[in-house]
Amino acid sequence: MRTIGAVLLACAVASAQSEIRGFPATQVAAQRELESKAHAIPQPANLRAYLEKMSAEPHIAGSSASRAVADYTAGLLRQWGLQVRVEEFEAVLPYPKSRLLHLTAPTKFTARLDETRIAEDRDSGDKDQVATYNSYAASGDVTAPLIYVNYGIPEDYERLKKLGIDPKGKIVIARYGRSWRGTKAKVAQENGALGCLIYSDPRDDGYYLGDVYPKGAYRPPQGVQRGSVMDLTLYTGDPLSPGWASEKGARKLALNEATNLIKIPVLPISYGDAQPLLAALDGPVAPEQWRGALPITYHIGPGPATVHMKVEIESATRPLYNVIATIAGSELPDEWVIYGNHHDAWVNGAQDPGSGASVLLETARTLSELLNTGWKPKRTIKLALWDGEEFGLIGSTEWVEKHEAELKQKTLVYFNTDMTGKLDLGVGGSPSLHVFMREIVRDVLKGETTPFVMGPVGSGSDYTPFLHHSGIASVNAGFGESGGVYHSIYDSFDWYTRFSDKDFTKGRSLAQIMTTGLLRASGAPVAPFEFRQVAIAIRGYMADLSAKSELQLGELHTEATKLHEAADAYEAAYKKALETPSVHTKLNRILLDTERALAPPAGLRGREWYKHQLMTPGAYTGYSAKTLPAIREPSELQRWAEANAGVKDVVAAVSGLRLKLQAATELLSQ
Repeated sequence: MRTIGAVLLACAVASAQSEIRGFPATQVAAQRELESKAHAIPQPANLRAYLEKMSAEPHIAGSSASRAVADYTAGLLRQWGLQVRVEEFEAVLPYPKSRLLHLTAPTKFTARLDETRIAEDRDSGDKDQVATYNSYAASGDVTAPLIYVNYGIPEDYERLKKLGIDPKGKIVIARYGRSWRGTKAKVAQENGALGCLIYSDPRDDGYYLGDVYPKGAYRPPQGVQRGSVMDLTLYTGDPLSPGWASEKGARKLALNEATNLIKIPVLPISYGDAQPLLAALDGPVAPEQWRGALPITYHIGPGPATVHMKVEIESATRPLYNVIATIAGSELPDEWVIYGNHHDAWVNGAQDPGSGASVLLETARTLSELLNTGWKPKRTIKLALWDGEEFGLIGSTEWVEKHEAELKQKTLVYFNTDMTGKLDLGVGGSPSLHVFMREIVRDVLKGETTPFVMGPVGSGSDYTPFLHHSGIASVNAGFGESGGVYHSIYDSFDWYTRFSDKDFTKGRSLAQIMTTGLLRASGAPVAPFEFRQVAIAIRGYMADLSAKSELQLGELHTEATKLHEAADAYEAAYKKALETPSVHTKLNRILLDTERALAPPAGLRGREWYKHQLMTPGAYTGYSAKTLPAIREPSELQRWAEANAGVKDVVAAVSGLRLKLQAATELLSQ
């Protein structure tokens, strides 16, 4: 027999499982019925059809092909009865004119700098493929000794100094991985290098991990990772309009005034082209952790290898097309919920971004089907397909900068997807949405045994201007990917349907997750934020910092405790408020601004475009987040006065959030 305690525990668990954040108990059954209908609508065959169409031709941002993809998605959204607007912006989008790379000593070798057509891949021979290059690199013609710098991150250069090797006046070769590629170029420049080569080592995404394409999923010898080297850790968007929208007739900086552009030539190369260069190096043998998987002894140099590289870049202004669909809210039209994914690609872009863009389209079709049954969202839903993401989150940033005042006034939450694959689900974003997303994953991925984790986010996708710049609570989600075709011509429909989510079942699950998120965020009577997770996250972020005796963290520890107490008090009041509709409008107005409190207008010292005090892309990581960056980054450089000033900034932001919570609780107590 089950004990009374076991029965009570089972009841408590069942009750918790039935709860939906933001909804009173009396509305949960109806909401679950709506979601059940929604979950049945997305179909793998549709995801496959969208992906095949969007990835059929190369469509780099600024090209007529990119406009064609925008028109295709806008046409579908209109066909489904949604209100659609294509918003045009412009930006300096550099294209390559010419590229040369020669080994001039001790032997001669000319790099191919292109990718080989594969008979088994119908798109690998497409015309109009963009050449292998790094956008926002400088034009240049340099000849210099070559040195190998591992991943090209700051600690690698510190190791070089200890070995007595000076990168000044050299051309450096770094391997992809461990940081944003723009960081590799920035650090090379800061250390006096004349040029930078970035290659994909087979240890990281080639034959060391598995068979290469077309036999397997991994990068073949001539595969090259294109990509931007803009320093997006300073600001994203058009480099010539930091903080304001880049539209026709808008003011622009001169190219030499942009602070986030690299001033040395940079080229991405394959490991097939890199091997002869690395094999020609002498000097110290590379430390064990620096060694890749090429069949050579990895030496650092310098000498006897000398390299000549020449890069010509055309930095022209080109158009961008954001596709925005709107479903007007029936009760709260001036409160917005937004979901975005980009549509531009370096080449065909089946994985990046076609897989995620297909999910957004199928989510839009699902909402359209629900509209046909009579459903209407309480809040306005906006669905966005961004342009120019690959160059530096251009389309989303310009849109946010244009509409920023309205977005801050109206937007409850921003959802983001990018590429998605066949592995486990990954979720990151605002801690205040942790419980909300945990419940969605619980209800969509029934039987999922992987513990739910929602970590902080850095940069690399279109949530950046929303969360980090404008303080809009955001979520980024997608199923993980493996393989080695990222930003190459092999990121194709044939590769994706052979080696990734080939039956599109994970894509269907992601569409169900995003649809559920939109239904709940747009329909919840009370904004579905939960704040104890914010206090828990702050304490977690502080854990390793507390060991640094030079940091004066006492006030922040105190404020985190006060925030947790305020979150507890709000939680008790929130449960009663769910059943009191008369307070919902005023309460939601307060809650809508809670994330803004964590992103005060002054921003981070030295990186003012970035506002969020809990997480930002690291100044030397880019993709990955630095938590409590105003404290963490200067403390890593042992700039203790600056770090302690950062403590004050974080305390002020956390205090601002606490005051919002206390105001919400006071409202409810009345």
